[in-house]
Amino acid sequence: MKYVGALDQGTTSTRFIVFDQKGSLVSSYQLEHQQIYPQPGWVEHDPWEIWDNSSECISKALKAANLKGSDIAGIGITNQRETIIAWNPKTGKVWHNAIVWQDLRGSELIEQLKEHVDASFLQQKSGLLFSPYFAASKIAWLLDHVEGLRDEAEKGEVVFGTIDTWLTWNLTGGKALVTDVTNASRYLLMNIESCQWDDELLELFNIPRKALPAIVPSSGMVYATTTPSGPLRSEVPVCGILGDQQAALFGQACFTEGLGKSTYGTGCFLLVNTGRKLVTSAQGLLTTVAYQLGSEPPMYALEGSIAVAGSLVQWARDNLKIVENPQELDKLASSVPDCGGVYIVPAFSGLFAPYWKSDARGVIAGLTGYVTRAHLARAILEATAFQAHDIFKGMEKDSGIEMTTLKVDGGLTNSKPLMEFQADLLGIPVIRPLVVETTALGAAYAAGLSVGVWKNLDELASYWKEERRWEPRMADEIRCEKIRFWKKAVNRTLDWVGTQEDEQ
Repeated sequence: MKYVGALDQGTTSTRFIVFDQKGSLVSSYQLEHQQIYPQPGWVEHDPWEIWDNSSECISKALKAANLKGSDIAGIGITNQRETIIAWNPKTGKVWHNAIVWQDLRGSELIEQLKEHVDASFLQQKSGLLFSPYFAASKIAWLLDHVEGLRDEAEKGEVVFGTIDTWLTWNLTGGKALVTDVTNASRYLLMNIESCQWDDELLELFNIPRKALPAIVPSSGMVYATTTPSGPLRSEVPVCGILGDQQAALFGQACFTEGLGKSTYGTGCFLLVNTGRKLVTSAQGLLTTVAYQLGSEPPMYALEGSIAVAGSLVQWARDNLKIVENPQELDKLASSVPDCGGVYIVPAFSGLFAPYWKSDARGVIAGLTGYVTRAHLARAILEATAFQAHDIFKGMEKDSGIEMTTLKVDGGLTNSKPLMEFQADLLGIPVIRPLVVETTALGAAYAAGLSVGVWKNLDELASYWKEERRWEPRMADEIRCEKIRFWKKAVNRTLDWVGTQEDEQ
């Protein structure tokens, strides 16, 4: 029996999962890490805490499976995207906490660039839009605000890497300094056609090329082997990398044009495979690389990103304290037939796709004396479904593809009321696979393909199995009415963070 390991480093936790050659889960270990909020709109992680947790997860998962590192044929990495770390790859000196994808400190620079750079130029070059969500403005902020960092970066003594780069560098004892093409496509610095760092974009953000990792395929090559002094205690090929949402698309076997998935995690992310062709969005969606296998041309995807999904459930638990756990929230939501007229728009860090409004802030709309804790619980879950609906409809318009089903994964798919409501809103079946750890599975697939555990994509597709299906039951007129009120609630969030002059 052959085994493949997947290191799944997410926004709130890290997991290492061992899969067998049938794509079945053998063992898993998970640890949460601290969320650091220096001021409103800023989010950071401790890079060394993430690496320490990764090492422990690897050791514990191997022990649980009664395996040694040498039993693993290859390691795949999947990671929270856009989160940036600056470090010296020779000494290991970390210059600053990781700046997380949700962080808004790049907003000022983005607004300045908007004034003299056409958004269509950026979209054609990178497939992306002006937003502090992407890595470029975070790197620029570090270069401008951390004393001595720019001088060292210009000398080639610093690398600005996403989490995949950091983990690969640590796992291999410094032998590999790479990022895969899916992560690179989220920097706002990569040319979406050539899949190389773009000189004009680097100049726009004033970032030295020598401070960036090499761009490599998602699968089809060994980047380096793990160091024997690391958690695997042996030399194991590190041979697959995919950003978390692309990894979920890969793990859901969405290998052909028109297949799509939605991951319900901390955020919510919808991707649809558009094949070899670049589709430029007119609906506020992103053009991104879906994956690249070896020397083959990349496959592309359209993506819509929602900043707050599962984190809204955490907020209800930890900040509002209206429930003790997600199961209680589900039970409350299921105890009422509808939201009681309440709509929650969780624009905690602005609105992502399709609105891209960093000055929006969250609202609870439609409150009356009739509303109970149960109605709030239902509105919390429904908020994610409404946001996903907005993106889904934009994807259909952009791609010209009418999607007849939606594959789903992620922790929130355990919420029956959410999945039922999602099917109702979209008016199509929502399908959950047998193996729900699709993000880690996608990374494992990418690694296994590189070392011959699996032959090709057709073999991987044969392992995908349906576990649960939700069919739509809502009447069209009710659906339309709910969407109308949702859009009214979204309008209430806009331009909240404005100047006094704006309000006069």
